[in-house]
Amino acid sequence: MEQIGRGARIETKRRDTDKDEATRIIDEIIRCLQDLSRRHVGALIVFEQKTGLQDIIENGIGIDARITSGLLENIFEPNTPLHDGAVVIRGERVMSAASILTLTEASGISHDLGTRHRAAIGMSEISDAIIIVVSEETGGISIAQSGELRRDIDPVRLQQTLQRYLTINTRKRSKKEVAE
Repeated sequence: MEQIGRGARIETKRRDTDKDEATRIIDEIIRCLQDLSRRHVGALIVFEQKTGLQDIIENGIGIDARITSGLLENIFEPNTPLHDGAVVIRGERVMSAASILTLTEASGISHDLGTRHRAAIGMSEISDAIIIVVSEETGGISIAQSGELRRDIDPVRLQQTLQRYLTINTRKRSKKEVAE
């Protein structure tokens, strides 16, 4: 009984740690996106879900780093080697930058959408990834998912989307860790 009790406390502590880390990551990403939006700096961030994106990660520059606002802002800083292309996030890590995505071939896409938005839609058509775009022209933040683009996302909706994504990811990791 004592061992079971200790195991339950350890699992509870791990879940609390996961929630703290998820909150930290969401705060870092939102801080970055709001700053990039304010400065009209373009960005394209892909959050891997169930569909593996190893091929997309490998066509970029490998990073494998902890998610921080400073790192993401530095990657998307204009006139730097990693600025163009996408950042791919797997779980709690920035896996790559300057990754090339396939553009959507869908007709009827608004003519005011640029390459980043078309790449985000294209990626969401071929995977279950969640893709966030910051427009250089307007500073607007958009989310692409399941072949659809939702534009001008407010900070509350952005936070809700990220919380949903990170909760799913944390749950998956916890089940795997418990199985091991």
